[in-house]
Amino acid sequence: MAKDDRHEAAAPSFLSCAAEVASLLDLGTGADMPEDRRARHLAHAVRKPLLESAGLPEEFFAPLMAAAVYDPDPSFCRWFVEPAVYAFGRRRVMTALLDYLRTGTEAERAGAKRAWYCAHVPLCADRSPAYAPDGSRDPALDETHDVADEWREATDAQLRELATVRARNEV
Repeated sequence: MAKDDRHEAAAPSFLSCAAEVASLLDLGTGADMPEDRRARHLAHAVRKPLLESAGLPEEFFAPLMAAAVYDPDPSFCRWFVEPAVYAFGRRRVMTALLDYLRTGTEAERAGAKRAWYCAHVPLCADRSPAYAPDGSRDPALDETHDVADEWREATDAQLRELATVRARNEV
């Protein structure tokens, strides 16, 4: 078994990621749900409490990012990305996704790309209590120009590497 195969096999499942977030919120494990629907059930259960939080403790950040990356549905990974953006800032979320892109498995890189799109969610003061009472927010939390530049560089490097590998295989 190749090194990457071992790492892929040891990677958490979306179910385990969603269960960790639900556990942090004391929402249970969804054990009464059929296995094939449990992860989506847990994701649905955590969405509202996450968005209604004025802030989230630090212990939520890594599980939210993992759940976003491992969520196989690009439409639903937003359920984890959006509360993370509100609570921890767009910059930190995008930096974490950049780390997954640079160092993750193939599955993690694909998940980071899905979640990257969601990280651009528009922020609205009336959508989350994560804003100050006057509707303001520290702009440094959401400054991402340099992170976006690094993302483009990393994706360009991966595309060049893929093209090189394909060219070698054609010879």
